[in-house]
Amino acid sequence: MEELRSAISEIANERVLKLVVSNKCNKELKYNKINFFLKENNKKEYYQIEKYTDKQVFHENIDLEDLEEKLLEYVEGNFKQVSAFSSDVTFELKISKKGKVFLGKKKSDNAKVANKSHNKEKNYILKEGMIIEPLIDLGVFTKEGKVVNSMYDKYKQINRFVELIDDEIKKNDYKELTILDFGCGKSYLTFVLYYYFVEIKKIDVKMIGLDLKEDVIKKCNDIAKQYKYDNLHFELGDINGFKYNNKVDMVITLHACDTATDYALYNAIKWNSKMIFSVPCCQHELNAQIKSDELSLITKYGIVQERVSALMTDSIRANLLEAVGYKTQLLEFIDIAHSPKNILIRASKSKISNEKKEKSLNEVRNIMNTFNLNPTLYKLLEKDNFIK
Repeated sequence: MEELRSAISEIANERVLKLVVSNKCNKELKYNKINFFLKENNKKEYYQIEKYTDKQVFHENIDLEDLEEKLLEYVEGNFKQVSAFSSDVTFELKISKKGKVFLGKKKSDNAKVANKSHNKEKNYILKEGMIIEPLIDLGVFTKEGKVVNSMYDKYKQINRFVELIDDEIKKNDYKELTILDFGCGKSYLTFVLYYYFVEIKKIDVKMIGLDLKEDVIKKCNDIAKQYKYDNLHFELGDINGFKYNNKVDMVITLHACDTATDYALYNAIKWNSKMIFSVPCCQHELNAQIKSDELSLITKYGIVQERVSALMTDSIRANLLEAVGYKTQLLEFIDIAHSPKNILIRASKSKISNEKKEKSLNEVRNIMNTFNLNPTLYKLLEKDNFIK
């Protein structure tokens, strides 16, 4: 123990950029390999830990001063090898079957081993240096286009949403798009998306934001004129019953509360929209309905019932979209540490076999029967014969 602690202490004192813990000897341990990376965010350094199982990667962040104890905790009795890299030294720590510790150390140029910066390691679509007026007014960018230190999380969240849209957009060479944004509110994300489509992707877009508040609509239209976003305008209206007679290529709905998301998805399906991006919010409907004699454990505890109901709601929505011809994914929109409302439904019109459509629909009906559910989107699609 003391021999291992001494070796790990020598490594930790060298300010390493990267560590790789490998050669597992404890078969009961679920992690196969563990990596440590020196990172920097908002001028504070820390270590990010990546723990690999057979199918997943788990992340953990620790302070610099906790490296020695955390490394000892993971290595002792679990692994036989540690490779560590500082800027000019490489360490190789090996532990024999009898527990003998060997520490090798050699001079080497490791300057390129790790990139400390959390924010520069990723090639964001909305880059620093771009003069994006909505991000400046939102306080994310300075007037010079630099990210405000305290707004890096918001900056990453906005980029994440744009990236999820960009993944679909780049599959086709779109020249023009008509986009409806339901429940846009006072969020500047609509303006950011308009900038992305027009200035970055060079797509001729017609974009309409919809909200229930008259003062919000007036303010948003004034801002669009201020930015000279000529093909972006906002209208007063309810998601339930909104009429639009022209083609719609994309429907966006962010945090539309409870069944408002269902009406937005329903409208998108009726318009035969090519793409749908929806971040649901406040899923109360199924929470009020859910009931099961055989699986009463799920409804025994209020907090469990609420969370399970929310997950069921989005799973049902995703399957119903598949049942009417959309390739659908449920994706993490933002880190759950920032918000529990972190699921994004991404759907694109695709050629889906009748067999897969039927399977998706049957899965919905099975869960409806099991838990006594009657979701709004199902009722709307059944009424209009989209599903039978």
